[in-house]
Amino acid sequence: MPRLSDTMEEGTVAKWLKQVGDKVEEGDILAEIETDKATMEFESFHSGTLLHIGIQEGDGAPVDALLAIVGEKGEDISSLLEDKKEAAPAAPAQQQDAPVAPVAPSQPQPAIPAGVEVVRMPRLSDTMEEGTVATWIKQVGDTVSEGDILAEIETDKATMEFESFYSGTLLHIGIQEGQSAPVDAVLAVIGPKGTDVQAVLSGAPAGAAPAQEQAAPAAPAHDPAPEAPKAPEAQPAADGTRLFVSPLARKMAEDKGIDLRQVAGSGDQGRIVKRDIENFTPAARPAAAASAPSAAQTVVQAPTGQEAVEEVKNSQMRKVIAKRLSESKFTAPHYYLTIEVDMEHAMGSRARINELPDTKVSFNDMVVKACAMALKKHPQVNTSWNGDTTRYNRHVHVGVAVAVEDGLVVPVLKFTDQMSLTQIGEAVKDLAGRARTKKLTPAEMEGSTFTVSNLGMFGILEFTSIINQPNSAILSVGAIVEKPVVKDGQIVAGHTMTITLACDHRTVDGATGAQFLQTLRAYMEHPVTMLA
Repeated sequence: MPRLSDTMEEGTVAKWLKQVGDKVEEGDILAEIETDKATMEFESFHSGTLLHIGIQEGDGAPVDALLAIVGEKGEDISSLLEDKKEAAPAAPAQQQDAPVAPVAPSQPQPAIPAGVEVVRMPRLSDTMEEGTVATWIKQVGDTVSEGDILAEIETDKATMEFESFYSGTLLHIGIQEGQSAPVDAVLAVIGPKGTDVQAVLSGAPAGAAPAQEQAAPAAPAHDPAPEAPKAPEAQPAADGTRLFVSPLARKMAEDKGIDLRQVAGSGDQGRIVKRDIENFTPAARPAAAASAPSAAQTVVQAPTGQEAVEEVKNSQMRKVIAKRLSESKFTAPHYYLTIEVDMEHAMGSRARINELPDTKVSFNDMVVKACAMALKKHPQVNTSWNGDTTRYNRHVHVGVAVAVEDGLVVPVLKFTDQMSLTQIGEAVKDLAGRARTKKLTPAEMEGSTFTVSNLGMFGILEFTSIINQPNSAILSVGAIVEKPVVKDGQIVAGHTMTITLACDHRTVDGATGAQFLQTLRAYMEHPVTMLA
């Protein structure tokens, strides 16, 4: 069981995409695994036959538990199954054998010709040890200029575009789409047209290229049939036109039942890539989604006068929510401060802002912006308790709680204080939409320094929230209500909103929390000050 996020302690197998007896290629998606933050695809780093499934669909297991065994067809795995604890240390020993061969080049290597560059798998994050090529934007024979996007590479946290630092012709691709390789493996070769690529690869200092070259021809000799679907760059549509689609996008479309002819490609030459499948929304999808009941909705009510119970297995997300909130409630001494905000000016300002073309700002966006600005004036609220020390965050990352089917996730707006209202609105809409379809990356849900939770859209007037640790505070936002208020000694109709700040008393004293709310209210009651 892989660790797919920094906080993941166990995972649940949502779906197996391969079954026992199926042939598995390096880079094939083995299963969809539900973590504490999202459901992510887990691909195989090995080739062979799936001999054993250790965790069934719907079952959870801790990180490093036996997930599956991949090996040669007919291989005896009884010794591995007799003692799973002994199988765990065996895997690293086998994995260490592969990198040893490339690391031993104390022998003299031929020099790489002038003007030829060997491009290696880049380290795109601090924790990245290997990457997967999601899409090649350039193909062998294409002209490459410095700054051109070569490929889209999936890391342990996100899919990122990788641009070339060299100019020339793309002479060789060392890692095919859907395949994975360690950092510094040969990704590509760029140089003058007509260069002898084999001579370059034999002289590559890291020695990873020859291994790649030997692996590629070995597969067809072993079993040529599986290679056939990967070869074509394009496939014909019903009308005779060609569809350019990456292998990963094609597989995702097959799994989701998406007709590729309905998908608009955003890649080079209209090529359909991973993000096009992820963002594809056919007209019929909302109705289908609406008809698909959640686990809670499938519980059948008991007949009149009869008692009945049904136990529904908790999702991985629900279990982690329970654990994290319990830890927060029982370790951080919570206290709550509540104020009422006059929303008349905010309502008028929002109406005027939304009159602008292509602009849509919500009241929640205004609250998030006001919080970010107030945090800059009250740095004590933008802290974290670290036992012997208190960490002062000099940056402002506001988390926005989003309700999803299985619970709650908190996507994070990085450097919120530097964003405009419209930027906040666009970012929240994007993050919330992808949160509900489980398309957020772990990196997009980490690093918050403050959190906003809003239940006003459900008509909730006032509520309290549990602090999202390691934050020191969380703001609970209620609904805007029309009620009698006193202005200039007269009772008139007004609109107010109740907000409650939950604080960790270890880092935020009562007076500090109250001063933060005063500043926040000033921004909300006079929105023009947020534009200064």
